[in-house]
Amino acid sequence: MTDMAELLLAWYDAEKRAMPWRGIRDPYRTWVSEIMLQQTRVDTVRDYYTRFIAAFPDVFALAEADEADVLKLWEGLGYYSRARNLQKGARQVAERFGGILPSDPSVLASICGIGPYTAGAIAAIAYDVPAAAVDGNVIRVISRFSGIRKDPTVPAVHALIEKTVLSLMDKNRPGDFDQALMDLGATVCVPGTPDCDRCPLRVLCDAYAAGDAQDLPLLPAKAPPKVKPYDVCVIRSGTRVLLRQRTEKLLNGMYVCWMREGHSSAADLQAVLAGQFGTEPLSVTRRESAKHVFTHLVWDMDLYLVTLPPELSAPAGYVFVNADELDRYPVPAAMKAARKLM
Repeated sequence: MTDMAELLLAWYDAEKRAMPWRGIRDPYRTWVSEIMLQQTRVDTVRDYYTRFIAAFPDVFALAEADEADVLKLWEGLGYYSRARNLQKGARQVAERFGGILPSDPSVLASICGIGPYTAGAIAAIAYDVPAAAVDGNVIRVISRFSGIRKDPTVPAVHALIEKTVLSLMDKNRPGDFDQALMDLGATVCVPGTPDCDRCPLRVLCDAYAAGDAQDLPLLPAKAPPKVKPYDVCVIRSGTRVLLRQRTEKLLNGMYVCWMREGHSSAADLQAVLAGQFGTEPLSVTRRESAKHVFTHLVWDMDLYLVTLPPELSAPAGYVFVNADELDRYPVPAAMKAARKLM
């Protein structure tokens, strides 16, 4: 099976994608890039990565930063728990390992926010440790190449895929091998119908020979996302806008507008807001609808523009922010439509 590694690495040397985190043997930068790339396209990550590294060039800079500053630089990238866990992990690395990420995948996996995939990627890419980094792209490539026609979400099947990666790996270039598998899955061996005519592994691929590459991997059907209705109020008081820092798990630490689950009328909201603020809103106007899709959830939002008398105090858990200071607060993409009304 050495031929497989030779074919794959020859293709990678000629076709690998240029990325700002490649070619730099810095485990911290590998870590940041791999966390950002989880469930996020490479083209989206490039600029975020560059700005993030400029602000937090090493483990200590990230560990000592204010969480709000970290979240602000993550704004729009989504999955904000990644940013919080990355910072928690940086604090662990600073305290336990003197700011240097370990090379042992099992030790890496003990750090907050680092799972088996990220541990393998850091060990292989930054330290040349023969470790498998099995993400969705790698699962797809290996399932097709080796003819694994079983559900990869089953732990035993996932373990088989990881074992197969290690058996095929060029032990002299483990980091390049892992990245080559990822690139092949992202650009050639894509979901649905792969571009087999461009694939360097076609002559050895089990699924290509069997004619069922488009059917692999055998993933279970996804449940449709749950839809939750919300009224979202952009509340102005003079030149200020009301925001709340979320304490819920979803979007924890991010700033959002006043929200209430369900859909109601402007008159109902007028009464609710009057009770909360102790004064009648000057106006409550429905503006538009918007949706934001999370992984397993959809926010179906009715947006209202609300005007309150000036100089009111913010209720507990909220803060009034001057319009010219809004950019200092990390506001999630879920509030994109509301942000336009601020």
